[in-house]
Amino acid sequence: MGSFRFLLSRRWVLFLVVVVLLSWLAYALGEWQFHRLDERRERNAVIERNEVAPPAAPGEVMPVGGDVAAADQWRRVEATGTYVPEDTVIVRYRTREGQAGADVVVPLETADGPSLLVDRGWVPTANSGATPTEVPDPPTGEVTVVGWARTDATDSTTVTDQSTRAIASSEIGPALDREVYGGFVDLESEDPAPEVAPSQNGLPELDEGPHFFYGLQWWFFGLLAIVGLVYLAYDEWRGPRPGRRGTKGSRPAAARRTDDDREPVTTRPSS
Repeated sequence: MGSFRFLLSRRWVLFLVVVVLLSWLAYALGEWQFHRLDERRERNAVIERNEVAPPAAPGEVMPVGGDVAAADQWRRVEATGTYVPEDTVIVRYRTREGQAGADVVVPLETADGPSLLVDRGWVPTANSGATPTEVPDPPTGEVTVVGWARTDATDSTTVTDQSTRAIASSEIGPALDREVYGGFVDLESEDPAPEVAPSQNGLPELDEGPHFFYGLQWWFFGLLAIVGLVYLAYDEWRGPRPGRRGTKGSRPAAARRTDDDREPVTTRPSS
């Protein structure tokens, strides 16, 4: 057996640095997955609480010029007003079960003044990013709408020709030259109901996702790297072992035959 001085060699120092970095990265990625799990659980708790809460007026949870608070996300909202179909905004790139489509957002003019942005649901399109050829008309006249309060998106919210990639009241309001409530609502019901309606989005699934198992996998990879390093260091420390093929100081089997094992040499008598 040798000493551990080999750990100070350049090769082993670099090896140690690589393993430490990989282990730290695996630990950080595992922590990130568990953080995502905590966020998912908090989101599920908010949805479960707001799902059974009585409907609120838009002004209570969707302040004009502001946004829906995290605690009010998925709160049921009820409003009465008149749809303005000519101000419909198409939200592109909304794929559902492999089918390209778009969401249809229509402002609802309320008696209180501001308009409520209502995501009436999803309609299929010919391809991703396309505008739907047919959009079901909303009910005419006075309509009572019930929906789920949603916060504004933060990316890809620019509105061009009444089309966008993500819903944000801060962008849609100025684009339509309308005062709107903050955030928007995912439609649950309309009264009176239309003859044909887009496919509603509904509430999200209340599962915890794969984050727990992904976190365990990353931690396992980090632990595996450390165990591998320890084993390789131990293997080098104990040095070559007799009988190991190719080990220094061990001769091949053919070279270990004694003189007695050699074939006798016969000589012919000279004539």
